[in-house]
Amino acid sequence: MSYNSSATLRRAPVLSSRAGLLWGLLGVTAFSFTVPFTRIAVGTLSPLFIGSARAVVAALLAALVLMVMRKRWPHRAQWARLAIVAGGVVIGFPMLTSYALDTASASHGAMVIGILPAATAIVAVMRGRERPAPSFWVFAALGAVAAVVFASLQGGGFGQLVWSDLLLFGAVIAAAFGYAEGGLLSRELGSWQTICWALVLAAPVMIIFTAIAVAQQPPAGGLAEWLSFAYLAVISMFLGFFAWYRGLAIGPIAQVSQVQLVQPVVSILWAAVILHEDVGLSTALGGFAVIVCAGLAVRTRLYGRARR
Repeated sequence: MSYNSSATLRRAPVLSSRAGLLWGLLGVTAFSFTVPFTRIAVGTLSPLFIGSARAVVAALLAALVLMVMRKRWPHRAQWARLAIVAGGVVIGFPMLTSYALDTASASHGAMVIGILPAATAIVAVMRGRERPAPSFWVFAALGAVAAVVFASLQGGGFGQLVWSDLLLFGAVIAAAFGYAEGGLLSRELGSWQTICWALVLAAPVMIIFTAIAVAQQPPAGGLAEWLSFAYLAVISMFLGFFAWYRGLAIGPIAQVSQVQLVQPVVSILWAAVILHEDVGLSTALGGFAVIVCAGLAVRTRLYGRARR
């Protein structure tokens, strides 16, 4: 790989905000299938294999793209930040959700993950040393409380979170750090380059995990499980980020980032359609409460800061 000369770069054409929203919606639509397809895959494939092997497949695709496009290597300081992205969205979120969805339903998982937009906003606030209005923290806290109360009630009673819920909350925290740092780093490396380098960086660890998974339980599944795994590896772990970060790059970021709020709603819909899960009133109300609080938190952070 060689360094590209910036002297030959031309000014990119200015695209409309509608294009950014459409790309962002495309990325969110791709991600919305992640939870139900993970639920299908864990039917016969081990969670360790699903969480690690999908990253290995995506890393191979990423390395091929980087070599073909001859993108320059990141700087030393950028590698440390790429490690945060890799730890969050390549290792943490896929591994934790795979284990969680081995027992939790897809609709339940999608509802808990609904606090991800607010969690990402919180990390971005801390990372950017911002001072948002007090209402931001109020709405973010309300969203977290709504998710915890809903998860505990479905787990057997108030205050009784099951292991899968703890894994889902851990996945949200991991993804929040990965999204926030990836959003900042994409301004320097480029949108799709950031996820490609993160995949390549995490590849050695994920290869080891994949080897352990194969040794413990040789992968064997039907057509549905392998097609679901293929989607997770190629779309959820790779191409989906191309569209998502493309939308953020076109912007406005403040508008495009809010498209993510529809993801849990669509994921619950897919769980009902694909997996025939019964989405009861409690799930609908819990999801609605979480999404409203997350949306208010994100809007307070973005637009409240803009008015200063």
